[in-house]
Amino acid sequence: MLNEERVILMTRMASYEGSPEGRRNVKIGNYFRSDYLALQLLKSLASVTICFAVIFGLYIFYDFEDFMQNLYEIDLVAFVKKVIIYYGVAAGVYLASTYAVCTYRYAKAKRDLKNYYHNLKKLNSLYDEQF
Repeated sequence: MLNEERVILMTRMASYEGSPEGRRNVKIGNYFRSDYLALQLLKSLASVTICFAVIFGLYIFYDFEDFMQNLYEIDLVAFVKKVIIYYGVAAGVYLASTYAVCTYRYAKAKRDLKNYYHNLKKLNSLYDEQF
């Protein structure tokens, strides 16, 4: 005999498991918080480094002739310090925003998975009541 409450609960759980959000939450839930954040921050650091290098290269090549003519007139140490400071600021802002977003995502995924596991326990108790 079918129990309507079990069917509703199983349908709700199956739709969560099959949704992109559910699959993403399961992947996130497999990590410890510190491991997940470290992985995301490393990926973000690689991304910001590549983006900064591309943007810096485009900046240099935009007016390459003028840059080459003034190469011996500019203070290279000050120029390099300026570039490093810009990179540090860009990386700091990007990593801080990544940390905030990923902390929120991890907390939300854990909260949703906790609800999912609670529903699993409830479903198990409904099966135990039947027998």
